Amino acid sequence: MKHVEHFAAQLDILKQQGNLRRFTSNVQQGRMIRIHDHEMLNLASNDYLGLAANIELREQFFDETPNAQRWMSSASSRLLTGNFPEYEQFESSLSQAFHGRAALVFNSGYHMNIGILPALADSKTLILADKLIHASMIDGIRLSTAKFVRYRHNDLAHLTQLLHKYHTDDAFERIIVVTESIFSMDGDETDLAELVRIKKQFEKVMLYVDEAHGIGVRGEQGLGCAEQYQVIDEIDFLVGALGKAMASIGGYLICHPVIRDYLINTMRPLIFSTAQPPICMAWSNFILQQVLQLKTARQHLHSISQTLQQAVQTKGFACPSTSQIVPVIIGDSSKTVEKAKALQHAGFYIMPVRPPTVPQHSSRLRISLTAQVRHTDLDQLIQLL
Repeated sequence: MKHVEHFAAQLDILKQQGNLRRFTSNVQQGRMIRIHDHEMLNLASNDYLGLAANIELREQFFDETPNAQRWMSSASSRLLTGNFPEYEQFESSLSQAFHGRAALVFNSGYHMNIGILPALADSKTLILADKLIHASMIDGIRLSTAKFVRYRHNDLAHLTQLLHKYHTDDAFERIIVVTESIFSMDGDETDLAELVRIKKQFEKVMLYVDEAHGIGVRGEQGLGCAEQYQVIDEIDFLVGALGKAMASIGGYLICHPVIRDYLINTMRPLIFSTAQPPICMAWSNFILQQVLQLKTARQHLHSISQTLQQAVQTKGFACPSTSQIVPVIIGDSSKTVEKAKALQHAGFYIMPVRPPTVPQHSSRLRISLTAQVRHTDLDQLIQLL
């Protein structure tokens, strides 16, 4: 009981700070979410293209998938008996979309980011990472034996200074620059074209870019910011998540075939995890074909995102966003929670984001827009802000 009392006390501290979290049971239908019989417009989902909520798509998929192919478990890792044809097909589709480069899929974005970097980065590797990279990448870096230095968020001049400092150091055979294309909490983005230009100046440098919030919503075919800025072939490790705009589960890597083969032999979360169910791979492949065609939905999402970004700034809030993730930064955790409750009461399901997810004193409402949101929805929301 003494030990339980310790953790109970820690929970009390979180509650007093306004940072205590709990699971919330909900029912979702289309663009709406129902919690405790209260229906709200869902502005907390990462279903950016509305594909996960599209019941007609699910019906079409199951109509086209015979029962014999609906494997609900792979029952082993891919290196044993888990490498079903659905894996081969989906990776082939990814490879074809991404200019013929090799593709490798993973059970989750978290598995991906805690596995790739430790497999690639040894004691002769230096990792230079953006200050605000996702927790999964930070954990992956910590699991590696590489030296780790952070550069100021989106400050490519600072990154260049660090590259000049370390590039001539014989202790390092390679330098991996780690960043995201669109950042999950501020909704701002990296200048990928400039990042690639910097990379080309340094022989030792490789780029690791996470497109978790870019895949599906950016580029002519929805292949992310790398497609938008025409740098797909210049990024050594182009990773992304399948659980957001892609309406599925897992992660993927686009890379050189040698890197793919190396990871199959060295990446622990890949080697020692039961593979995803084949039905999930078949669904991911089905969704990819839809995403490639959704130019109109991407344009609408971009339009409503710009409208909300400008409105939040006009209301006097700091808003660094250039994407569908629009934060309203309030600062104090308790005030942020109260504002979120007020908006939920008014019919908008918006979640507060508090430390440790974001730095102290930067609690915010995280508005996550999807292609299902209408301009008229935003008019009412903006009045309430």
